[in-house]
Amino acid sequence: MSQYFEIHPENPQARLIQQSVQIIRKSGVVVYPTDSGYAIGCQIGDKAAADRICQIREIDKEHNFTLMCRDLSELATYARVDNDAFRLLKNNTPGPYTFILKGTKEVPKRLLNPKRKTIGIRVPTNRIAMALLEELNEPLMSTSLILGEGMLAESDPEEIRDKLEKLVDLIIDGGHKGEEPTTVVDLSEGAPTIRREGSGDVEPFDF
Repeated sequence: MSQYFEIHPENPQARLIQQSVQIIRKSGVVVYPTDSGYAIGCQIGDKAAADRICQIREIDKEHNFTLMCRDLSELATYARVDNDAFRLLKNNTPGPYTFILKGTKEVPKRLLNPKRKTIGIRVPTNRIAMALLEELNEPLMSTSLILGEGMLAESDPEEIRDKLEKLVDLIIDGGHKGEEPTTVVDLSEGAPTIRREGSGDVEPFDF
């Protein structure tokens, strides 16, 4: 059975955030709220936990995993960013976007897209997500919590509990969230390409 923490969406309780990060550091898989639906994540270097996420999400190694980062300085450690890409990132983060970029050597190879050597990077606005990242002091390996054949992110923590309480270690209830996942913007080849239109406005990338 998973732990189930109800965390205040505007003023996350420090004690529960600390307990959540302790679970993550002990190879835990966590479901947590973001600014566009719920995500499922684990510690960046934890292969066993990442494998569990792949099983739950029914995804393979071709999937573009996302590193949830605190800010742009952390992002630059894990992704190669040229001047044009940095301007786009600076103007549109934090927010409901996932950016696909070429990964650096700091990213475990198994998290990179095997053909393109890319990784998804995201800086959220959700206060619970940000509190987790601050306490963890490193990015959280994540993917949107989209189950089965669905196209929408899970948004109801009680429904998530019914579906996943025996499969994950922690579910953080941060209230109901929108179902629309992030807009995915591919910056790995220079000019931005929209890979998925979601909750983020695509107009800033329409060149």
